[in-house]
Amino acid sequence: MKSFTAVIEKCPDTGHFVGHIPGFPGAHSQGETLEELNENLKEVIALLLL
Repeated sequence: MKSFTAVIEKCPDTGHFVGHIPGFPGAHSQGETLEELNENLKEVIALLLL
Protein backbone atom coordinates (compact mmCIF):
# COMPACT_ATOMS: atom_id res chain seq x y z
CA MET A 1 0.00 0.00 0.00
CA LYS A 2 1.30 3.44 -0.92
CA SER A 3 1.60 6.17 1.73
CA PHE A 4 0.71 9.83 1.37
CA THR A 5 1.31 12.76 3.69
CA ALA A 6 -1.61 14.94 4.71
CA VAL A 7 -1.49 18.51 5.98
CA ILE A 8 -4.05 18.79 8.79
CA GLU A 9 -5.41 21.80 10.65
CA LYS A 10 -8.12 22.17 13.25
CA CYS A 11 -10.74 24.79 12.45
CA PRO A 12 -11.05 27.14 15.42
CA ASP A 13 -14.67 27.96 14.55
CA THR A 14 -16.10 24.45 14.15
CA GLY A 15 -13.53 22.27 15.91
CA HIS A 16 -13.42 20.00 12.84
CA PHE A 17 -10.18 18.72 11.37
CA VAL A 18 -9.46 19.81 7.78
CA GLY A 19 -6.82 18.16 5.65
CA HIS A 20 -5.38 18.06 2.17
CA ILE A 21 -2.81 15.96 0.32
CA PRO A 22 -0.10 18.12 -1.32
CA GLY A 23 0.37 17.26 -4.98
CA PHE A 24 -3.20 15.99 -5.44
CA PRO A 25 -5.44 18.78 -6.74
CA GLY A 26 -8.85 18.34 -5.16
CA ALA A 27 -7.62 15.97 -2.43
CA HIS A 28 -9.09 17.64 0.61
CA SER A 29 -11.68 16.72 3.20
CA GLN A 30 -12.79 17.27 6.78
CA GLY A 31 -13.93 15.25 9.77
CA GLU A 32 -15.06 15.63 13.35
CA THR A 33 -12.20 13.36 14.48
CA LEU A 34 -8.76 12.55 13.09
CA GLU A 35 -9.95 9.00 12.39
CA GLU A 36 -12.91 10.27 10.36
CA LEU A 37 -10.67 12.68 8.44
CA ASN A 38 -8.19 9.88 7.70
CA GLU A 39 -10.95 7.65 6.31
CA ASN A 40 -12.36 10.52 4.24
CA LEU A 41 -8.94 11.30 2.76
CA LYS A 42 -8.41 7.63 1.90
CA GLU A 43 -11.69 7.68 -0.03
CA VAL A 44 -10.68 10.85 -1.88
CA ILE A 45 -7.31 9.38 -2.89
CA ALA A 46 -8.97 6.15 -4.07
CA LEU A 47 -11.32 8.16 -6.29
CA LEU A 48 -8.48 10.27 -7.71
CA LEU A 49 -6.40 7.20 -8.55
CA LEU A 50 -9.18 5.53 -10.60
